[in-house]
Amino acid sequence: MPPWKAHQMIKGSIPALITPFRDGIVDERAFQKLVERQIAEGSHGLVPCGTTGESVTLSLQEHVRVVELCVEAAAGRVPVIAGAGSNNTAHSIELARHAKASGADAVLVVAPYYNKPSQDGIVAHFRAISDAVDIPIIAYNVPSRTVIDIAPETVGRLSQLKNVIGIKDASSDLGRVARHRALCGEDFILLSGDDASALGFNAFGGRGCISVTANVAPKPFAQMQEATLQGAFDAARKLDGVMSELHKTLFVEPSPGPTKYACSLLGLCTDEVRLPLLTCSDAAKAKVKAAMTQAGLI
Repeated sequence: MPPWKAHQMIKGSIPALITPFRDGIVDERAFQKLVERQIAEGSHGLVPCGTTGESVTLSLQEHVRVVELCVEAAAGRVPVIAGAGSNNTAHSIELARHAKASGADAVLVVAPYYNKPSQDGIVAHFRAISDAVDIPIIAYNVPSRTVIDIAPETVGRLSQLKNVIGIKDASSDLGRVARHRALCGEDFILLSGDDASALGFNAFGGRGCISVTANVAPKPFAQMQEATLQGAFDAARKLDGVMSELHKTLFVEPSPGPTKYACSLLGLCTDEVRLPLLTCSDAAKAKVKAAMTQAGLI
């Protein structure tokens, strides 16, 4: 997807898809059914192999296969933004190359975690990927997971790279939306990475959310996002209010454990996760059930 087309298409509700497992292996049939459900319910795009997809515990072969399955099932109906993040720049380049070969429309690249690079190192990481693979890149800032923060001024520098077209920001600092717009320009795509503040993010000038909640409640989340894009914030607030408890409860234990349990209640997949994550405790299961009941999902 060329950058100009990506700017037009990447918006709204973009679920960070779970990767369903059955007996320890990727459940390919369940995954493609998840993709079909998302598109049928109005999701505007898809992210396979992100954090919620347990990308860090997928083998390279599994990672590539999940992206291929997503592209195949989506069949060009919505953009596919494949996870290609790593704290090893060479591996991130490898994942981006596979994503491009698979037909993904863009890649999502998280800030390099654990290594704790400088801001210059962050820029060098993204520059190397941008120079190596001609595919649109969405940077991903999530300091709570990576320890490092991509500073707004650094985002401004990233926006000058030829293939970096936007950012998923999960800093929970809504003040950054206006700052990013000022530093990066009107065409730079600003996506939320936090479901609970996604409505406010769009009110400040964002254009969508890479969402966990949308795995469980794709239709209302897509409707909420669509309402914000149309400026119908009263309608958006009502929809978001229905999901407010769900936004919180899906993180009551390490994600995506609660989300996979919620999806299992809907008959979509098992609740299996890979170590070091664990399936939900009974206490967490009760909270997830209550939140889903409140949202009218079960």
